[in-house]
Amino acid sequence: MTNEEILQAALRQSAIDANCSPDDFLRESPVIVESKPNDSARKYLDLPLACNLISYGNNIVASIQPQYRDIVAAYIQKYPVEHCFETPNMHVLNDAFLPYNMQVCFMAEYFLPDVRKLAPLQCGLQMRLLHQEDFAALYLPQWENALCEKRKHLDVLGVGAYDDDGQLVGLAACSADCESMWQIGVDVLPGWRRRGIASAVTSQLALEILHRGKVPFYCCAWSNLKSVGNALKSGFRPAWVEMTVKPNALVESMNR
Repeated sequence: MTNEEILQAALRQSAIDANCSPDDFLRESPVIVESKPNDSARKYLDLPLACNLISYGNNIVASIQPQYRDIVAAYIQKYPVEHCFETPNMHVLNDAFLPYNMQVCFMAEYFLPDVRKLAPLQCGLQMRLLHQEDFAALYLPQWENALCEKRKHLDVLGVGAYDDDGQLVGLAACSADCESMWQIGVDVLPGWRRRGIASAVTSQLALEILHRGKVPFYCCAWSNLKSVGNALKSGFRPAWVEMTVKPNALVESMNR
């Protein structure tokens, strides 16, 4: 795949998730659409969403439930694109949703591979390609970013790094979150960090995903500098951002 083909695949999937056209993300003005369930959307999305703001850098596509249109329209039309995803402007949107027992919950940056930079990095350890049947005993706290116990059936492929005793010390795995795109998560045991293991397993897994005709993608909070650094070192680059409003009860449960 070329970088342009990868980007177009991401735009098509974002359009499915948001219930819009891929071209809507490339417009110069904001776009508001109604959020609707779709069997082809990313599996972890709980659609419809009250408000999800998506930007590939040009504009904002707001996928919302219709009763919040006035709130969201006033917000995304008032502030520049980049300021809508950060404080202090973000508080305006958050405060507007509080009377409806909702607030801003998720803020994330998404990365796509740059095929001009993606290469199989090494870390001096044995690397092993893993499949779904290899994950059965790995649903443990130390691998919770790479694997998701709630959606085991989506964890389809991984690359593990092993020490001389055959112990797994680093793991990148991907979930088949939708038909065309697989999301990568990665974990490295504390005593083995800062040795290039994360980028080695991430880069090699990304190449394995591409070889299977799927688009690998990577997600993290922009404040998670370790994870951002791993994405960049592994051959990924920022592609889009999202900010999602969720019910207060969910936010409070996560804060506990």
